[in-house]
Amino acid sequence: MQRNHCAALTGSVHCRPTSKNRRGRVPSPHLNVASGGGAAQPAGTSVHVTAPDGLRLHVREYGPRSALALPVVCLPGLARTVADFEALAPALANGHPSRRVIAIDSRGRGQSDYDSNLENYNLSVELSDIVTVLTALEIGEAVLIGSSRGGLLTMLLGVAHPTSIAGVVLHDIGPVIDPQGLARIKSYVGRLPQPRSFADGSDILRRLFDAQFPKLTAEQWLAAAERTWKLDNGGLVPTYDVHLARTLAEVDIERPLPAMWNEFDALSRVPILVIRGANSDILSADTVTAMHSHHPTMESIEIADQGHVPMLDSPDLIRRVAEFVAGCDANANRAESS
Repeated sequence: MQRNHCAALTGSVHCRPTSKNRRGRVPSPHLNVASGGGAAQPAGTSVHVTAPDGLRLHVREYGPRSALALPVVCLPGLARTVADFEALAPALANGHPSRRVIAIDSRGRGQSDYDSNLENYNLSVELSDIVTVLTALEIGEAVLIGSSRGGLLTMLLGVAHPTSIAGVVLHDIGPVIDPQGLARIKSYVGRLPQPRSFADGSDILRRLFDAQFPKLTAEQWLAAAERTWKLDNGGLVPTYDVHLARTLAEVDIERPLPAMWNEFDALSRVPILVIRGANSDILSADTVTAMHSHHPTMESIEIADQGHVPMLDSPDLIRRVAEFVAGCDANANRAESS
């Protein structure tokens, strides 16, 4: 049943767990690191990893590769990029202890190559890409921070490669997705107006999302615009392939997506932290309550006056995430010594 459920969600993800040593690498073929290497700088360095089909995947890397603490892997949302982690990632990497942190641009997003085969914009291929990156960069057991779609990929990774995960932060995502929220996302992904400037872009975003984020400052809206668009040939274009909209083409508000409780339960052996925006229309409070019943030791945080997805830049939230990751270190060390 679990395998069939995964197939229904992702097309061709093979959900049978694979084995490896606790600190070993996740097995995957066809690896090729295109650039980068050595210890990352405090502000992060860009590395490119070649996927099995030749497409280059961009990774932002922070902290020393030789760090003994558990590494952290950050996975952005559907039309988001590694820029969403530009405050959190270096804070985790440069804390005490220092640790290696990477953030991955999925294909068609950020600085990763866009795919000419639009059928490859699916969870199955993106999961394979993640495994490729983890193997190429020699990352075994890690704490995963999955934002929205990145959280879905995290749950699928927990089924396919369970021992690669030492802890999970689910960023405004869970096993049940509100179809109204998906319908809202469908209404703008790949369909945003083209702004004349970043200031114009900040006004566009404020009009679209002010109901979910009523207390953002002008500076925060401008920063959001700079994460949403980029300069290209003298104009502003989205930081993602607009053809990603096809991944939502079959979303029907009258037909909820299959729940992913089997995938969530695959994470039952590791610590979990859920971050929910109080105004989220993707992750409901009821779903968080149900998640607690499946995983009684799960931690959760609700961010007031923010929706999908809450910003990861406040000192208090960064501190909470850092404390959770440190707890995953202690949990992994206890498991190894037992």
